[in-house]
Amino acid sequence: MPLKNQIVHESRKLFSLNGFLSTGINDIIAASATSKGGFYNHFSSKEQLFYAVLEESQNLWRERVLFGIEKIESPTEKIIAILINYRDRYLKDTENFPGGCIFITFSVELDDTLPHLMEEVNKGFKGYIRLLTRLLNEAKEANELFLDTDSEAVAETIFAGMLGASVLYGVDKDELILDRSINSLIDYVSQLRKEHYQEQNK
Repeated sequence: MPLKNQIVHESRKLFSLNGFLSTGINDIIAASATSKGGFYNHFSSKEQLFYAVLEESQNLWRERVLFGIEKIESPTEKIIAILINYRDRYLKDTENFPGGCIFITFSVELDDTLPHLMEEVNKGFKGYIRLLTRLLNEAKEANELFLDTDSEAVAETIFAGMLGASVLYGVDKDELILDRSINSLIDYVSQLRKEHYQEQNK
């Protein structure tokens, strides 16, 4: 692996475990088996490294969480697949994110201290809510959901539930709690479907 990629890879793991602020340049140098010269040859500052780590983390998130959804026709089934992928392919990926969801770690520590970096994290959060909202609108168009379903409110509820599941899992890595949290969100999405309502009211 090229040194630049190695630095980003190791920094992502350190930031996931300890946070951006609590990870020092010397920690990164040691984990990457390089020198200060090797580090500064690729990054002018830790803040520049942050953007590289954030970009790689977002790419990994998309690769794992959106895995296979293009093969699914039903918009609500796509959302359910996203939830399952988020649980099994992303949060449980201890190799890449040993401390849990790196975006949660960033949001907790950067909001007050480095708001300009937090704004970059928020762009990803907002983009994900837009994705969920679009899928919910497609579900209404496909007659899977009632037309009066508030897509944006439902998307925000799903997003908040995923954040909550991430926080709980990050505390003690209890997979039973994680499974229960995500299963509750899957049930929530399933219960929004017209067919569920019609089945319940037969």
